[in-house]
Amino acid sequence: MTINNDSEFKTALNNLLRDERRQVAVRFAENVLALSSDTRLKSAIDVAKRAKVDDAEFDAAHQTVKAARVDSFTRCGADCNWSDQAGHFVSEAVLACVSIPEPGRNPAWDAAMHARMARTSEGIANGKGTDNSETEAQYRILTEFLKG
Repeated sequence: MTINNDSEFKTALNNLLRDERRQVAVRFAENVLALSSDTRLKSAIDVAKRAKVDDAEFDAAHQTVKAARVDSFTRCGADCNWSDQAGHFVSEAVLACVSIPEPGRNPAWDAAMHARMARTSEGIANGKGTDNSETEAQYRILTEFLKG
């Protein structure tokens, strides 16, 4: 199956099992991780990637990313530059990877949307404007994941 649009994308994400959703969310977040210099996010991604993580370690990663998210939001402030905004969205994408999903929420979808916003912010910061490159990358990432 090849993903070609957001309708197919969201349907495929919704058909994944809980652990699969987290693994796909991790891949989406990793794709934009370089847009943030916060090393706490990489550490949390490493935790989320593992198949077996005890509750205490998972909770610690979650709390660490929440702190990183607050720090990145604070950096944005009233005079936010787009690079800081990109970093904030990366922290949101990683947070989706280490959060216990709420009923009706899909962490892979949440990570995907924040990753797209991070990439858009980066494009604006670099004067490139916006494009659909992250969306297309996510379609490829999910297609490859589904192929196993």
